[in-house]
Amino acid sequence: MGPTIRSMFEQTVAKYPDKEGLVDLRLGKRWTFREWDEEVNRLANAFRASGVEKGDRVSTVLFNTAEFAHVLFACLKIGAIFNPINFRLTEKEITFILEDADPKIVVFENATARQVAGTAKALQGIQYWSIDQHELSFAVNFYQQMEGMEATRPDCELSEDDTYAIMYTSGTTGLPKGVLHSHRDMIDQAVIMAGVVQVTERERGLVTAPIFHCAELHCAFFPRVMMGATNVIMHHFDPKAVLTYIKEEKISSFFAAPTMWNMMLQEDLTNADFSDLEIGFYGGAPMAPALVKQLHDKMGIKLLQAYGMTEMGPAITALMEDEQLVKAGSAGRAILNHEVRVVRTREDGPSEPEDICGPNELGEIIVRGPSMMQGYYKRPEATEEAMYKGWYHSGDIGAFDEDGYLWVSDRVKDMIVSGGENIYSREVEDALFDHELVMDAAVIGEPDEMWGETVVAYVVKKDEALTAEELDEFCTSNNRLARYKRPRRYEFVSELPRNASGKLQKFKLREQVKEM
Repeated sequence: MGPTIRSMFEQTVAKYPDKEGLVDLRLGKRWTFREWDEEVNRLANAFRASGVEKGDRVSTVLFNTAEFAHVLFACLKIGAIFNPINFRLTEKEITFILEDADPKIVVFENATARQVAGTAKALQGIQYWSIDQHELSFAVNFYQQMEGMEATRPDCELSEDDTYAIMYTSGTTGLPKGVLHSHRDMIDQAVIMAGVVQVTERERGLVTAPIFHCAELHCAFFPRVMMGATNVIMHHFDPKAVLTYIKEEKISSFFAAPTMWNMMLQEDLTNADFSDLEIGFYGGAPMAPALVKQLHDKMGIKLLQAYGMTEMGPAITALMEDEQLVKAGSAGRAILNHEVRVVRTREDGPSEPEDICGPNELGEIIVRGPSMMQGYYKRPEATEEAMYKGWYHSGDIGAFDEDGYLWVSDRVKDMIVSGGENIYSREVEDALFDHELVMDAAVIGEPDEMWGETVVAYVVKKDEALTAEELDEFCTSNNRLARYKRPRRYEFVSELPRNASGKLQKFKLREQVKEM
């Protein structure tokens, strides 16, 4: 049968039943592993009673909460497929995902009720469960559904090859695609990352980055569960509060995007206590050498970086503590059992895995390893293209140096990373093209000290009357774009740079930004 995430969790429960396994700072509640398991069993039985069977989907639109963790493991108890959704998405974007995933239940909270309420009007065949105590005509209360449920484990045959989750990520068209991961995929990812991050049962890890992201969930949260460490959940990132909780909860490690680390350093550190903090884990973007040095000097921690993508679980490479300064800006080297190549790109088809680039020669980054996705949900053609000849073709452009370190020079499908969030330029461009006075548009990322990148839109007008203010209002109206995706600056130009075949040359726009 092989290991499953359910068996991983239950083995930890058996080994450390009375050890604190989960803390929710918002609720002020703590669970030992035994208590956590009992809560999960009650919820799994509630899901069963509400009609959820093996293979059905259960979605969440939650910030970081204990209920997120309960839903995840309750799904695994009965073989349901977990579908965590980005709480920052608009009603329109969430509706698209729910139409595609077709879940039996959606679990949400007060902070996401506005987006979910509109979705509930459009999709009435779904059960909506609220974790908060309030009256909503379209929802039932999460905890009321659990009342009277047994804390015994429900019976369910489960295989390592069963699908554990659908995690949505945007593709070249800007429309989200559901990435399918099996239990075994994430067991392997958790084992590997537990080694990279050096997780032991003594660790107390703070969950402050969004847990719906596979970086936090699979590279930090799961390894701690596997090793019997404690997960301390913070509802959302707040730099001042993080510093307080590091001291009060004796936090030894946590994951955060470079922007988040930088925001913490801007706070008053006079009364901060980093005596228990050992490891700072980051990803989403490289970290500047100056920031690495400041974190060493002011917090005295080891820093580790991971690079990857949702389709691979996500981590494929890591930059270790002793490499942070000498290879600053690099994505590091391949993690255990992963093979990473840079291959020459082709105009007439996918990159060939055998056409390997030499040192410092730019090409497409491709990878294969034990945590590679099963494929895209209901998208066989996209799956075949992405997993050509058994390799995941990332679309990221990069190169290996003479020492075997990977350097990522451009992003797949012109992706922009702002504050650790992935923003796909095509999605923003599509929203701009909906405006009747936009003739042409291109979106790129502009370097930003605080957020890593911000969105810049180059627009060709049909009418000179069009203004940046009008476009900004257009993008944010009618749920066209989540606020973090909208352009922060608009540049009006007479034409966009294109090659002879009409393909947009975004590198020329990036060169213009550098010259400003």
